Amino acid sequence: MPIRVMIVDDHAVVRSGLATFLMVHDDLELVADVGSGREALRVCQEKEIDVILMDLVMPEMDGASATQAIKEAFPHIQVIALTSFREAELIQGVLKAGAISYLLKDVSADKLAEAIRAAHRGQATLAPEATQVLIRAATNSNRPDYDLTPREIDVLTLMSQGLSNPQIAEKLIVSQSTVKFHVSSVLSKLGVSSRTEAAAVAIQQRLTSG
Repeated sequence: MPIRVMIVDDHAVVRSGLATFLMVHDDLELVADVGSGREALRVCQEKEIDVILMDLVMPEMDGASATQAIKEAFPHIQVIALTSFREAELIQGVLKAGAISYLLKDVSADKLAEAIRAAHRGQATLAPEATQVLIRAATNSNRPDYDLTPREIDVLTLMSQGLSNPQIAEKLIVSQSTVKFHVSSVLSKLGVSSRTEAAAVAIQQRLTSG
């Protein structure tokens, strides 16, 4: 029995290219190609699907939401995230939703075919970018979550470099009162009482952006 595949992508040209790719492999059968996650969920209710090639950024229902809905209703269906995006949040989101693999659209035809076969066997295939995200997430999992905002990290970085409030204000092009507010928030979130202690925590936990 060939592996029954569905393509989910909001770009018709991409769907057409992937459909052509599937046709040259005797062990892969294109069952459906749709343009949104909502359509994908509907097709799963109507047809037998083994593996889905899922885009992530789509209208109506994005790839992660569609993956989660499909995996909850049809646990046997394997989802391969196939996208142009390398952002950590997208990678973690769709893998958490239940995708077995994460590949970029510049993957070679042979590697994609093997990834489909591997997914059908229950084996993951990850692009190097996805592997790095997972490694970083595992490495950072034991760090305290200080919930610093991007602007607070900027302020903490400059504090750690020894800059005063006026100097930080000049660097970030904000008022000194705004810097003072951010400094107070940073000290509170880090649980320290001085800029020196904040700098020490920043170095120890690798919190700064510089």
